[in-house]
Parts: sequence; structure tokens; C-alpha cells
Amino acid sequence: MIVRSQWTIENQLHFTCDTTFAEDASKVRTDHGPENMVTRRSFAICQLRVVSHANIAAGLREMSCEPFRRPLDLLDLI
Repeated sequence: MIVRSQWTIENQLHFTCDTTFAEDASKVRTDHGPENMVTRRSFAICQLRVVSHANIAAGLREMSCEPFRRPLDLLDLI
């Protein structure tokens, strides 16, 4: 059972980060940069899933159409 739950995490978060954000190709390698980027990517994925975006890449494209309004709407900051 523990092994299966590990694959669930791998499929939901790590695979999404690898494919959508090209995390494996990231050049951020010094100080706290890698940890900060992982936190930001995970936050973005979780927020998009909260509002029912099944396709994270499509959700990111939708948010980037109006980058100064839509992300704030998503977080209920406007």
C-alpha cells in the first residue's frame, strides 16, 4: 500500500512538474533557489487543481492571457 501511494504522488505532482515546467532541465542550482522554485511550482499546481483545472498546462496558458488579473482572481485577491 505504501508503494502505491508513492506512485500516486509521483504521478500527480512530480510528473506534472517535469512535463509542464521542465523541472529536470532547470538551471537553478544555487542557495535556496531550487527549493523556492519547487515551492512556487507546487503552489501553482495546487491552486489550479483547487479551481478544477484538470490540465495544468492549459490552466497556466489561461492564466497567462491576462497575467495581471487572472492569477489574482484565482487567489481571490481582487
